Amino acid sequence: MGCGGQFRQNVEVQTLRRIILAALLLAARTLPAAEPAGFDAAAAFGARPAVTALTISPDGQNLAWIAADATTGAALYTLSLAPGAEPRGALYSSGKPERLQSCSWVSNERLVCRADWLHKDPAIGILPFTRTLAVNADGSNVQVLSTRGNGYSHGMALSDGHVLDWLPDKEGAVLMARLYRADTHTGTLVASAEEGLGVDEVDTRNLKSHPIEKPRRDAWQYITDGRGHVRIIGLGKLNSRDQNTGAISFQYHTTTDSAEFKPLATWDTTSEQGFRPEAVDPDLNVAYGFKKLDGRLAVYSISLDGTLKEELRYANPAVDVMDLVFLGRQHRVVGATYITDYSHAVYFAPDVQQVAEALHKALHLPVSIVSASEDEKQMVALAGSDTDPGTYYLFDRRNAHLRPLLEVRPQLHDVKLATQKPVTYAAADGTIVPAYLTLPPGVDSLRGLPAIVMPHGGPEARDFWGFDYLPQFFANRGYAVLQPEFRGSVGYGDAWFKDNGYKSYKTAIGDVLDGGRWLVKEGADPSHLGIFGWSYGGYAALQSAVEDPTLFKAVIAVAPVTDLESLKEEWRHWSNFELESARIGEGPEVREGSPAQHADRIRAPVLLFHGTMDRNVNIRQSQLMESRLKSAGKEVTLVTFDDLDHQLPDSKVRAELLRHSDAFLRKAFGM
Repeated sequence: MGCGGQFRQNVEVQTLRRIILAALLLAARTLPAAEPAGFDAAAAFGARPAVTALTISPDGQNLAWIAADATTGAALYTLSLAPGAEPRGALYSSGKPERLQSCSWVSNERLVCRADWLHKDPAIGILPFTRTLAVNADGSNVQVLSTRGNGYSHGMALSDGHVLDWLPDKEGAVLMARLYRADTHTGTLVASAEEGLGVDEVDTRNLKSHPIEKPRRDAWQYITDGRGHVRIIGLGKLNSRDQNTGAISFQYHTTTDSAEFKPLATWDTTSEQGFRPEAVDPDLNVAYGFKKLDGRLAVYSISLDGTLKEELRYANPAVDVMDLVFLGRQHRVVGATYITDYSHAVYFAPDVQQVAEALHKALHLPVSIVSASEDEKQMVALAGSDTDPGTYYLFDRRNAHLRPLLEVRPQLHDVKLATQKPVTYAAADGTIVPAYLTLPPGVDSLRGLPAIVMPHGGPEARDFWGFDYLPQFFANRGYAVLQPEFRGSVGYGDAWFKDNGYKSYKTAIGDVLDGGRWLVKEGADPSHLGIFGWSYGGYAALQSAVEDPTLFKAVIAVAPVTDLESLKEEWRHWSNFELESARIGEGPEVREGSPAQHADRIRAPVLLFHGTMDRNVNIRQSQLMESRLKSAGKEVTLVTFDDLDHQLPDSKVRAELLRHSDAFLRKAFGM
């Protein structure tokens, strides 16, 4: 695909070598330093979460978490719960380019982690790589769990698969979906025609493995029962042009020792029609998954005993069910979540519901259980809210003892944060649009305030109640922030989603504009009204300024889509090109809905930010917007960040973005 096999292998080997070498040097590193004295709002709010992915070992005696450094790096730390123990460094990734993303315990002394990085291929563009590593808690014996390729392997393994089952009864071993690439090295005994995604049992300590399911080129997904048995396979369908059709057929084993797969269900990823299995309950012998009821996603179960008996487990009449709730190393399904104005959980397991209610009562905050020991007697819970960025707690069910562990954002420990309030407003056609309003701390009225409309990304996404560093920063600086759940957002069912925020951009952007008009109607200063968006939100910010050039007095767009035809072309060399093209649409509305094609209509000054390694939205989108605005004689500034992706995962860069945005707004508003 544009570069030789040996070159591809060298890219992978060199990047993984950096991670492994960093692991050997990490023992002497200390935890990231705290913020210097004196409060710097941009630095404090822009800092990446200090702690993520905190988990507990199977025996409940050790913790592990990923800690961010002051820029792009991250380290894996482990800690014994024995008195007097100190954190130990196990892995470190600089973020340039490799990034440590997640880690989970595979035994009491060993963890499996995911790392990714981006590589710019001259023919194809930016390629995302993901690899699975295993490491001891002290940083020793680092192993890469991927299948081994060579210079003769066909294709390019962007992902090496993932862990399916933690095999609690087998020390240090996992069931892993692994990608095989055919190697037809002519005239040798080592050539292999095996290709596609298969399942292997892998000993993470020494890489010994044996196959469980043979690789299949059409296999996209496997689901186990949490006890070491593959029960479901998902098979993708390509058309005659080797393009993804979005159709997946699921098959299942009727018993744990059955060799034959039988038809289970189908799922269309574009229309979300059919049944999408997510997990297997081995005790009930059912598959849990999602299916639509009255245009909204609901949780169903289907029996795996050959009858395919279907049962509705939970549906909400107003919104989609968003996710299943899992607990423990066996990935036990214990409930489901949905979001109205606030996030809610319904529990299928009475014992877990009892624990969740007790934790909520003790902490007076929304709580989620994020990790548990093998016997589920020791649990790690994360509690937070709109005014609390979150704290991890250790809960011992044996004595009902609860103690705090680590704060997610210690830089904000003593900072008064703003309340995020659910509100609604009427769109021009009378439709009531839900939104979240964040006012500066201690302020209870919009009257006279400078204000920002902040549409979310996606557009197949939504905002939710809870801490968000972007509106919190601007509220801290004195702005009111409105986050509209415009039509085209997910979570509200088919009728609200319409044809997504691109095809239905007139409706989506209309809702965004009406949100700004509502702020003014409620008392916000019309001369100090701006719009800030990231990704699709950046698109919405720019297109809003095209549709109504007079409403917003300043436009900030981070990593924005600016030309829809170019966005389609970014997927030209990928198997989902036709799906992305269909998602964005055809005809005159593609040009009409592209802000770069109508830069002459925009009156407000524009500030653009973009990373040079953005794979989600290529930096050429912002460069085109800048060029068109300059050609039209408009005021525009483009700030670029070298070697950073769509999320700009660098604390110093995020601080710079916030600081620059605040200064830009104040200048535009004459403040």
